[in-house]
Amino acid sequence: MRIIALIAGLIINATGNAFTIISGEGSGIWTASAVNLHMITHVQIGIFILGFGIFNIIANQILIRRLDVIRIIQELIYIFCFSYLIDFMTALFRQLHFQDASLPIRILMALLGVNLFCLAISLYQRANLFMHPNDDMSNILRFKYCHKSAVVAQFLDMVIPIIIIIACTIYQGKVYAINIGTVYSVLGNGILIATADKYVFPKLVHNFNPRDHFD
Repeated sequence: MRIIALIAGLIINATGNAFTIISGEGSGIWTASAVNLHMITHVQIGIFILGFGIFNIIANQILIRRLDVIRIIQELIYIFCFSYLIDFMTALFRQLHFQDASLPIRILMALLGVNLFCLAISLYQRANLFMHPNDDMSNILRFKYCHKSAVVAQFLDMVIPIIIIIACTIYQGKVYAINIGTVYSVLGNGILIATADKYVFPKLVHNFNPRDHFD
């Protein structure tokens, strides 16, 4: 069951992110911060996304207050698989010309994408086998520091990219990759994840690593 949830979560997450990318109507907050840094430095967006992933991996080790080599390896594996699937799904959607849809349809795609990747996060956080280091961070925050509140944990997780975007906007006088999809993600991620925890495969409960002492 947990392996199925992991695989389904990985595929759904990549699909959801591909919808937000192809829609052009706002991406996730971490991706948006990478885009804004790219516009200032002209360094590839993928480099910043990789850098954020490494930052998350290091931060997770600090948050759990010990060195967990297995966790580091798992998160690196997830980043590799996730990146490949996002590229694949985005290319597929481009071949289907989803990017040429009307504005209302593209807005719906962005909102659908956010709902999908929040569902995916719920699935593989509960499976707790492999996950993206950023989602592992929000999971650690939720159960170790935020009294199990997905909403509070998600807002804390977004503080750094929000600061980056504000700083970039002040510097360049313009903001990029922020649209209705991003606003929906910032305001709704925690609520959507908590709702999925409750109603989507409710028998799949959080599989805590006993070494984390989340309880």
